[in-house]
Amino acid sequence: MSQLISNVPLVALYLPLLQHAGADLQGLMILAAASTVAGNLLILGAASNVIIIQNAERQGSRLGFFTFAAVGIPLTLGNLLVYGWWLQIGA
Repeated sequence: MSQLISNVPLVALYLPLLQHAGADLQGLMILAAASTVAGNLLILGAASNVIIIQNAERQGSRLGFFTFAAVGIPLTLGNLLVYGWWLQIGA
């Protein structure tokens, strides 16, 4: 579904449905966290990454896949650690 609608608007659409279905707070927090972390890992994780990189290339800048991944992978792992800690204290 996130290929049709961007991650964050998809979550905004799903939250009322999940709440109505009786989803617990931790499940809702996991959905919110997952929607934001997807674009950090690799260039193709979010359409906005591709758009920004294409616009930067038109102006002479270059950001390759591996350069993005060299920052994105550690950043995503750090985010996952924080999210895991946050979910543990919120449980």
